[in-house]
Amino acid sequence: GSQKVKVLLAQALFGNPDILLLDEPTNHLDMDAIRWLEEFLINFENTVIVVSHDRYFLNKVCTHIADIDYGKIQLYAGNYDFWYESSQLMVKQMKEANKKKEEKIKELQEFIQRFSANASKSKQATSRKRALEKIELDDIRPSSRKYPYIDFRPARDIGNEVLTVKNLSKTIDGVKVLDNISFIVGHDDKIAFVGPNTLATTTLFRILSGEIEPDEGEYKWGVTTSNSYFPKDNTKDFDCDDSIVDWLMQFSPEKDVTYVRQFLGRMLFAGEEGIKKVKVLSGGEKVRVMLSKMMILASNVLIMDEPTNHLDMESITALNNGLIKFGGVVLFTSQDHQFVQTIANRIMEITPNGLIDKITTYDEYLDSDEMARKRQVMNIQNDDVED
Repeated sequence: GSQKVKVLLAQALFGNPDILLLDEPTNHLDMDAIRWLEEFLINFENTVIVVSHDRYFLNKVCTHIADIDYGKIQLYAGNYDFWYESSQLMVKQMKEANKKKEEKIKELQEFIQRFSANASKSKQATSRKRALEKIELDDIRPSSRKYPYIDFRPARDIGNEVLTVKNLSKTIDGVKVLDNISFIVGHDDKIAFVGPNTLATTTLFRILSGEIEPDEGEYKWGVTTSNSYFPKDNTKDFDCDDSIVDWLMQFSPEKDVTYVRQFLGRMLFAGEEGIKKVKVLSGGEKVRVMLSKMMILASNVLIMDEPTNHLDMESITALNNGLIKFGGVVLFTSQDHQFVQTIANRIMEITPNGLIDKITTYDEYLDSDEMARKRQVMNIQNDDVED
């Protein structure tokens, strides 16, 4: 996937075009490739029109935002955050203006009702009638955007002993993807696994969730822990003829359709949508069903491998906020810079030289000595290739 995107980008960027049209250009790219693309577009002197669900990317690259809502387009000067704040402020100001107008309408109506039959006040009542006719409330249409409600509530508080990993190794198709990996997870940890070696992270997550066994080493979950796993590839999970409701019922502690439908409603599956077959769902719908499953399981440890893939901006924002306020442990990976920066309090990267483990934010990690040395090594390697 990432190689296809890079080839398409090379094709689009070749020849210094006057206008670049980019439809989700960061999909399937790793963080390093996304950062390269950001810098390229920032320095690109011609016009760029881009569709993306990556908020950090939009903030870095865009000078204007075209907001499409109910088929209407409104252009804002500024990046994504400026658009969001401006659009929210505009709605707030319109509501406040309408409130003042409604208060004025009520005041005028009361005066007219009280004094319209009074001869000495008839002129004043007539004047107020004219003023009342001139007042028009702003038409505030609700946005067509819908935000799911994502709230992970652990059924049990997590203890001090969460997870101990000792000397894990795993070889896949003759390639050693994990080599003597060790770390300990604390009860306040929200750990982002970053870096280009996504196969290593996926393999680690599959081991920790019990899907596969390591070749060497061991891991031990604490007695108070319960974990839920969000796989990067959910194809086999939905390879059946179950409806969404029936599929989720197998994970529900309460075998009650109404109970399960509450979670589906939060995830924007209303009414008859609950009886859709899971195997015909879109990529985004499957992700929302998986998140429903994780909310139903009420685990205190969440293992999430690229959970923002296939989600729209509203769902990414809802998931982002849900994980920020989640009271348990999160082990996750994502290529969404803002998602990682706002959730993680600890960064790990599996490298050919071992595991880098830092209690820090993602931005601080990118500015760290380890990353500086890593970039220096990569530049030396690139120079050797060019030579």
